[in-house]
Amino acid sequence: MGHGSSGLRRIVREVAKFGAVGGAGLLVNLVVFNLVRQVTELPVVRASVVATVVAIVFNYIGFRYFTYRDRDKSGRTKELTLFLLFSVVGLVIENGILYAATYTFGWDSPLQSNIFKFLGIGIATLFRFWSYRSWVFKTLPAREAVASAESFLEEAEQTATRKPSRPEQRVL
Repeated sequence: MGHGSSGLRRIVREVAKFGAVGGAGLLVNLVVFNLVRQVTELPVVRASVVATVVAIVFNYIGFRYFTYRDRDKSGRTKELTLFLLFSVVGLVIENGILYAATYTFGWDSPLQSNIFKFLGIGIATLFRFWSYRSWVFKTLPAREAVASAESFLEEAEQTATRKPSRPEQRVL
């Protein structure tokens, strides 16, 4: 198998891990959404925003410590800032669709709200996957990876060519 197939396997694994975290985040989002609607008097879109924020926190933890745990961790503040920025854009996409369905078309039964919440999550998820993998949880830059591999090889070579000093070789 060539290099291309290992790259394909890597992206398939990444999508699967992203999907596992995202699927759990989707459940968190929908459960919190319906719970908030049941126990509070919040309007539908506000209840949805609360649920989205809870899911964003859940997803960050899942993505950082499961999906992208092997990625560059050096710029945590920048990473978290970008994650929140793209998450807010996703929140606007997700809840904008629900808002349009509810207030433009008057589709506000619990079933309709859940359908448009789910649709919004789906569209926002495509955006989030692209933005998180492109900007937030970046792979280590190729230059750094090559430099660290080269320095490792140089150290290994120096260790291998260094002659062990044995006492019987010393001249008295």
